[in-house]
Order: sequence, then structure tokens, then C-alpha cells
Amino acid sequence: MSRKSSKPARKVQAAPRRSLPVRMARGIARLLWKLSLRTVQLGLIVFAGAVLWFYVQLPAAEDLLDGRERGSVQMRDRHGELFAWRGEQGLVVPASQMSEDLRNAVVATEDKRFWRHFGVSPRGMLGAIRINLREGRGPLQGHGGSTITQQVVKLSFLGDLPTLQRKVLEIPYAVAMELAYSKEEILSIYMNRAYLGASANGFEAASQRYFGISASEVDVPQSAMLAGLLTAPSRYAPTSDLSRAQNRSQVILRLMHEQGYIGDAEFAQARANPAVLSAAAQRRSGGYFADWIMESGPDFLTSDTAEDVVISTTFDPAIQRAAEDGLTSVFEDLVREGSEAQAAVVVLSADGAVRGMVGGRAIGGAGTFNRATQALRQPGSAFKPFVYTAGLEQGVNASDFFVDRPVTIDIPGSGPWTPQNYGRTNLGPMSMAEAFARSTNTVAVVVSETAGRDNVIATARAMGLDSEMTNTPALALGASETTLLDITGAYATLLNRGRRAEPYGMRQVRLRDGDTLLLEAQPGLGDQVISERNAGIVTWMMTQVIEAPYGTGARASLGDRSVAGKTGTTQEARDAWFIGFSGDYVVGVWMGYDDNTPLTGVTGGGLPAEIWKRVMRGVHRGLTPTTLPVVVPIRPQPQAPARTAGAGSRGAGGSAPLPQAPRRVDEGLAGVVEGLLRGLLGGNN
Repeated sequence: MSRKSSKPARKVQAAPRRSLPVRMARGIARLLWKLSLRTVQLGLIVFAGAVLWFYVQLPAAEDLLDGRERGSVQMRDRHGELFAWRGEQGLVVPASQMSEDLRNAVVATEDKRFWRHFGVSPRGMLGAIRINLREGRGPLQGHGGSTITQQVVKLSFLGDLPTLQRKVLEIPYAVAMELAYSKEEILSIYMNRAYLGASANGFEAASQRYFGISASEVDVPQSAMLAGLLTAPSRYAPTSDLSRAQNRSQVILRLMHEQGYIGDAEFAQARANPAVLSAAAQRRSGGYFADWIMESGPDFLTSDTAEDVVISTTFDPAIQRAAEDGLTSVFEDLVREGSEAQAAVVVLSADGAVRGMVGGRAIGGAGTFNRATQALRQPGSAFKPFVYTAGLEQGVNASDFFVDRPVTIDIPGSGPWTPQNYGRTNLGPMSMAEAFARSTNTVAVVVSETAGRDNVIATARAMGLDSEMTNTPALALGASETTLLDITGAYATLLNRGRRAEPYGMRQVRLRDGDTLLLEAQPGLGDQVISERNAGIVTWMMTQVIEAPYGTGARASLGDRSVAGKTGTTQEARDAWFIGFSGDYVVGVWMGYDDNTPLTGVTGGGLPAEIWKRVMRGVHRGLTPTTLPVVVPIRPQPQAPARTAGAGSRGAGGSAPLPQAPRRVDEGLAGVVEGLLRGLLGGNN
């Protein structure tokens, strides 16, 4: 018999039925959760695929060390010292061979978690976004929060992409790099590719550029200054603003101290003794000269070079400083403050080697307008040595007398033309040398027309004046434009006794990493283009410009050193020149305004002659005086016939001799008075 349980049966209650909206919400949540998981899984798969894709395409680390698109140019002076850099400088050195202080400075500045992260720093990216938003910029504008690895990706592969697209791709690319390369290799790529101002790519090139030493030798202050360039290389370049670069380096020193790379004593020592530029970088000399070399040399070895080349030049830093100091001192001492007048100086050796060049008052400027080589200006009376040389070459006698009186030439299609002397006076009969020393315009026109304008042009070209010359009577007065370098080089022909000397600055071009000779100049004097005797006579006449009491260039006298020169002042004093030479150097000076505004109270015998004198004194400091190759002509006789020109005496293009008239011989008191007056009155400049 079965026993019934005394416990009552348990009543099972059904679970309460949830409402439809709750069930739908839970279903949607479960669906979203599953979709999110699938999305994350898909994202991880895509991310892994992207990492793998970039990983298999990455080249060897050493192939990424040099990221330059073209080569570099280094220029060395006549003594073999480096003085100028152009192109994209780059010297590949592994980070392990660079100074430990420099490596620490870079990491402290750019990516303090570099040694710990795996290519990306989420904390750094979020911090950068927060800073950008706080400063009122977009989340990706300004601070990027990029790691060094991400910056290597940008420098190597993604630099041309839009910001958002680049930021998205940087992350898998950076992870791929971390898988493919060691931290040392990534740091090496970064420290060799980073642009650091002044054409320097990489820290080795920058160390050489700014401090004249290898990146393996830089100390803590120098390391801090170099690392400080990474943020804004052009702004913080010490060659642009040393004090700004030093202030920036103080920030880097603080970061290094906070992160434990330098101790308290080293921090204090570095702050008290900031880095300074090397002597070569500090001088910044030769900017205009270097620009001229880059413009005048073959493109494939200069501006478009694919190789790293070294150019040996004729540049002399001591002569360059003399040229800069001479020009600067005159503007500081004798020109009103605030004047926008410009000036240029060229210094050549007798054989045409350019030793110094100042293309404007912005001393050391590079990439700026070079008034010594690019400005085409009228030379005025500085052209007259070519006129008188042509006259002598065509048979005009150095002992001839000329009459300074009004000259009128009828130019077909233009009418009569009457040149005026500088003082608008006429002094009557005078010797050829006196006319030249006084820079008398009327006599210069007579000599030009007698010799024939075609012959004047041919003589000037043979002597080295390559610019266009217009065949008009005003040719004799320097109405055709030229550059300071061209006309100074042409003057060297006179110093070389009639043999042409072509200005040159490039001696050799070699590959930087070897002894391969790519190009070599063949300096030396050219052909005999005018007779040695006539060159000597014109040189002697140029000494009278400075030595004679009536000469227009007396201000250029160097005392016991014999020099020859010629003044030049164009119409309305828009250009003022002094060009001349000693037995060793030829120096040309131009002064004027870039916009052709007339100079006030300036002639070639004034400030340009003063600049010339100060430059020459500096150039010749310590040199023994050298005798000039002069030929003194037979003293002119008063009874000799005088050449003259009256109204309408010449046509526009003929070359027949002008009519001659007997020289008036003054006697007694009248002759003495006229002689004294002629000695007191100045001629044309």
C-alpha cells in the first residue's frame, strides 16, 4: 500500500510575459552587439590585412635613409674651405653613430614613448586632439600627436596625401614598420630624412652646416638646438635668427631634464651656455657669389644635379670681407639713414678669377637679386676706355689735341643731337689725356665718330663686353646697358696688356664621395685682342683720372700705390660707377636705385670712388705694391692739329674722320688765365 506524501503539491507559476517594446529593444541591442562584434572583427581583419600589405611592400631600411629628390652642391673657396651650400644637403649616418645626447634630444622632443609603443600612441593622439580643440582649431589641425614612426611613414610614403587620408593610413603603415624594422632603424630613417633648414636634410648635414662638426660630436646645447629645428626648421634655423634658435633650444633642454636625459648640473650648464654657429656659418659670406656659380654653371651639375658634388671656386673670404666692409662702411658713414640706394661690388684677379662679389646691401643674402650680375644698367662714362682704345687702334694719335666745344650730329629720323658735358661748359683745346681725365663728353664723341662706331663696338666686344650695344652717337657716352661683372672683366684686358681675361669662378667639380672629376676650368689669359702699347697708353690715361689735378677720380687715390680707374655717371645720375685696377686686382663699383630713381648729389667720382678706395685698401692689406703696365705717350705739342666737330659734322652711321682745325695757341696773360681756369673747373664724371 502506497503512502501518500503529506506535503502539498507545489504550484508552478508561469513567468510574466514582457511587453512587446521591451522585447524589441532587447532584440535590437543583441543585433547591434553582434553587428558591432562582426564590425570589430572585420575591422581587425582589414587592419591586419593592411598591415600585412604594407609590410610586404616595405623596402630594406637602408633604402629609406636618403629621401632627397636631387643632389647637393658644396662650394669650397680658393683655400679649400667650405663656404656655401646649395641643393638638398644630405649625409647618411646611422642613428647609432650619432651623439647619444642628440638621439635623446630628438626622442624627448618628438616622441617620449618612442622606445615603448608599437608605432602608434593613442594617448598622444587623444592629447593632441584635446589641445587642438582647446585652442580653437579642428581636431586634426595643429598638434598631430604623431609618433616618430608615423612621421617616418609621412616622410617616406604619404607626404603628398590629404591630412585625413594620411592619418588613416599612417596607423597600419606605422605598425607594419614596427614589425619590419628595429627601433634603431626607424630612428635612423627619421634622423636622416628630417629637414632642418638651410638646405640641410638630416642631422649629419645640419651639424656640418651649423656647427662644422659631425653629428657624432655635438654636445647637449648643440643637440638641443638641432632637435628644436624639427618643429619649424625655417623659422628656428640659427643662420636666420640665432637668438630665436637659442630660445627654442631652452625648451628642448627642459624636456630633456624632465625626462631624465640630463641631470641638474648638466641642465644648468647647458642653459647658461647655448650653442653658437661655427665661424663659417656665422659669416654667411659668399651668398651672391654662390648664387652666381649656381646660375652660370651647367644645370646638370648645379641646380638640377642628381649627385652630391663639390665645386672648387676662386672665392676668397678675406677679399669678400674687404668688399663687404668697404661698401657697408660708406653707407654707414656717408649716406643718410633710411636711404634705399643700392650698390654692388666685384673683385677680380688679373686673370679674371672672381675673388669677391657683393650684389647688394643685404650682405650675405642668398637667393636675392644680384645687382653685380643681373642688373643691366647704363655705364655712362665708364664706357669711355673702350672708345679711346678703339680710337688708338684705328690710328688716332695719343699726342693729338682736341677742342672741347659744342658738337651737333644729325641723326636721320631723329634730328640733331648735341651732347653736353657734365658741367655744361666747354674748355676749348686740350690733350687727349686731359679730355679723358676730365671725362669730356664732346671729345669722347669725336673720338668715337673718328674711329667708327662699328669699330668701337668690335673693340669693346673683343675686350670682353658681351652685352648688346646700340650703334648710335650716344654709344660713346655709355648709353647701352651692361652688367657690373661684364664691364669689370673687360677692364681686366687693359691690366693684362691687351689680352682678354674672362671672369670665372668655378675651378673644378667633383663627386663628393670620390675623386671623380666631372668638370675642370682652364683658366688663363685669352688672345691678344688689342695692342700691348695701346693698352698701356689707355692704362696711363686712367691713372691721370686719379692723379691729375683735374681728374674726376681723385677721391679714389691710394697714396703710394699706383692705380688706374674711370668714373661713370649716367643721365640724371641714375647710375654712378667707379671701375679700376691696381697691378693685382680689378674692382668695379656700381651705385643707384633699383627703380632708376636719380641719385642726389652722387657722381662716379663721389661715393662709388670712396667705396672703391675702401675696398681696395682692404683687398691690398699686407701686399707689396705692384707696378702698373703703363705706356706714357709722347707729350703732346701745342702746334699739333686739334680734332674737333662742328654742327652737323657727322651722320648717324658713318665712320669717316671728322674735320680737323688748327689748335689755337694762346700767348701771354690770356693763355695763363685760361690754363688756370681749366685747372680749376671740373669735367664730366
